[in-house]
Amino acid sequence: MTAVKVFVPRDSAALAVGADEVAARLQAEAAARGVQMVLVRNSSRGMFWLETLVEVETPNGRVAYGPVEPQDVPALLDAGMLQGAAHPLYHGLTERIPYLAKQERLTFARMGVTDPLSLGDYEAHAGWLGLKRAVSLDSAAIVQEVTDSGLRGRGGAAFPAGIKWRTVLNAAGAQKYVVCNADEGDSGTYSDRMTMEGDPFMLIEGMAIAGIAVGATQGYIYIRSEYPHAISTMKEAIALATEAGYLGGNVCGSGKAFDLEVRKAAGSYVCGEETAMLESIEGKRGVVRAKPPLPALEGLFGLPTVINNVITLASVPIIMAKGAQFYKDFGVGRSHGTLPFQLAGNIKHGGLVEKAFGLTLRELLFDFGGGSRSGRPIKAVQVGGPLGAYVPESQWDLPLDYEAYAAVGAVVGHGGIVVHDDTANLAKLARYAMEFCALESCGKCTPCRIGSTRGVEVIDRITAPANAKHPKEQQVHLLRDLCNTMLSGSLCAMGGMTPYPVLSALNHYPKDFGLEVRTPESA
Repeated sequence: MTAVKVFVPRDSAALAVGADEVAARLQAEAAARGVQMVLVRNSSRGMFWLETLVEVETPNGRVAYGPVEPQDVPALLDAGMLQGAAHPLYHGLTERIPYLAKQERLTFARMGVTDPLSLGDYEAHAGWLGLKRAVSLDSAAIVQEVTDSGLRGRGGAAFPAGIKWRTVLNAAGAQKYVVCNADEGDSGTYSDRMTMEGDPFMLIEGMAIAGIAVGATQGYIYIRSEYPHAISTMKEAIALATEAGYLGGNVCGSGKAFDLEVRKAAGSYVCGEETAMLESIEGKRGVVRAKPPLPALEGLFGLPTVINNVITLASVPIIMAKGAQFYKDFGVGRSHGTLPFQLAGNIKHGGLVEKAFGLTLRELLFDFGGGSRSGRPIKAVQVGGPLGAYVPESQWDLPLDYEAYAAVGAVVGHGGIVVHDDTANLAKLARYAMEFCALESCGKCTPCRIGSTRGVEVIDRITAPANAKHPKEQQVHLLRDLCNTMLSGSLCAMGGMTPYPVLSALNHYPKDFGLEVRTPESA
């Protein structure tokens, strides 16, 4: 009898709801029944409302069952799960589940398909093709390919990756570095974690290509301290890639060197800012550096450094494998390629949706997300992390691209989307943004350090019962003035973006602040 291959995710989100227990129960039941079964611990497909998602390989393809609890296993086996039979938890062929079928998975094409730490799986699914092509080209040609693709930084700033790489390539330095910012601390974001846990060789390949492109021989992955599974997976993957010759002193037999190390982050939100991250890697307190000099010229240890986030670097292998034009054909305007949007908060079907730029927030919320989990109307959606703007329904039909969102004072950022229903109080959420900034500020610049503290106080006065000492109109004017100072005067995005959620809440939800009519300034 041929052994049946069964897939159970090892992703943190699946582990949190009992994936290990489901896997153990499957093995125990199969052994007790004398059934031959091969258990593969794959990564998550990103459909978190179905975790633990169990897949079974059949002649027609992989079929899905979920969400599976350990106690469901005997009944599933009785019903013929190993033959792909029907059951109340049966969803048919995994690839045909509408949530997946409607996506455009480029970066996440292998996610949930492969064993994350199997070099054979990675190679069988187009792995290393980009790196093998890169080592056959000169540095300038690699940089030009990335530039032509239109790839922009996926960490939030959306700076063209190719321009950054060219700056480092042309910079003078006895040593150059590639640093991956994996300090994913934004609320509602998990695509970096999923990549590192679910397809680590893709990130390694992207970083190796970057190193060869700019002449860097050493790379560092700065991983959020709260991601123990990502840290252990990346370390193991680096060891395997080095042993196989994809890292080390002779990358793919090219004679070019690139080594990679993991650095555990300091547990501070501000260390997600690139210069504070460099300070932390160097063993110092995570404090933001003044610019100039730019890190591309004087970065890690004062030497030229490429800094990109996980998704930016993970997008490079497919660009090198399939060519710049293939990637550039996805998206709209100046926003090329795809972005893994991450649905979180009060949403029925939370999970990862990789789509080309240009779809709308409404499509994400309802076509993929299925509306609010509570069943109540959606009131506000924060896009781009804890420092992103609250987007009202009047703007849900804007195309999701960098320029369209910037035009209305919002940001796409890292693609994190947090949903709130009509029970949310936007004044309290605005206050939280200021309080968050006050707690997480590195303290180096006054607008961020003091402005956020004063911001909490002013919001408290606005939402307090009206009194002659602190007229609401005067306090609203003061809050707007304070936000303008933070926007224009902060040293980094920590203070510079905190006004986004505050002003968007004030502009679009004035009643939550006790303001019956919008002020003229907000019109």
